Amino acid sequence: MEPLDDLDLGSDTPPPPREDPPRDSWVPIGIGAAVLLVIAVVVGVIYFRQPAEPPKKAVDTPKPVPQEAPRGALGPDVSPIELPPLVLTDPLVRELLSKLSSRPELAAWLATDGLIRNFVVCVENVAAGDTPVKHLRALAPTAKFKAERHGASYTTDPKAFSRYDGLAATAASIDAAGLARVYALLKPRLVEAYKELGHPDGDIDAAVEKAIVVLLQTPVTDGTEPLVQKVLSYKYGNETLEALPPAQKQLLRMGPKNVATVQNALRALARELGIPFDRLPARASQ
Repeated sequence: MEPLDDLDLGSDTPPPPREDPPRDSWVPIGIGAAVLLVIAVVVGVIYFRQPAEPPKKAVDTPKPVPQEAPRGALGPDVSPIELPPLVLTDPLVRELLSKLSSRPELAAWLATDGLIRNFVVCVENVAAGDTPVKHLRALAPTAKFKAERHGASYTTDPKAFSRYDGLAATAASIDAAGLARVYALLKPRLVEAYKELGHPDGDIDAAVEKAIVVLLQTPVTDGTEPLVQKVLSYKYGNETLEALPPAQKQLLRMGPKNVATVQNALRALARELGIPFDRLPARASQ
């Protein structure tokens, strides 16, 4: 089991915002009628000049594959503000986010530098199923992980889950509507930072949605899963859990209560960002 550091809750919670495809302009009725008339005349002339040909055997054409409805831009409509260059955005980010929660965990993250770049790389990690803990050292719990021994087997000590209570409480404390609004305001710089990571399309919206989905797909457990001791760490004895992506295993290690809290906060954020309900995983039964 990898070192039990924290999970990114702000990407919670994570390219240029997608613009709706331009609408075709309406063709004036008179011109349209004239075009249809010309086509009819041409077809008629060709038909009557050429000798009749035996009808061709109909060829089955493949049915078109239904296309997924285009995804709209995430975030509410906001009046754009003048944004500083990416490298100078930290003061603005601190001002905007500090109004959403007074939790010390959020304050600890806001005290670091390169906040937008840090957020974006965490979103990229989680969207790919990777854990972002190495980018969130300011949020690492101070207490060490502990396991309980039961004969030849081990389970997680329930007290180990409490190390993440503050992070889960922070996720729950942040107003989802306010966070979605901050996301929309800062999106031009988020897109810029995402492009720097090698995504020329800059589709940060897709990455944010994917990151949220990955975390919501984390299974529900009761926290008593058997562990197998390795040399300096532990792994899940359940092969299905051990095979989960690192981002999901990291969330799972926060314990059942905290997982539920974080997932509820993510669903609230997804709703405020405008992610359709049918694109999110169904709630797992408790």
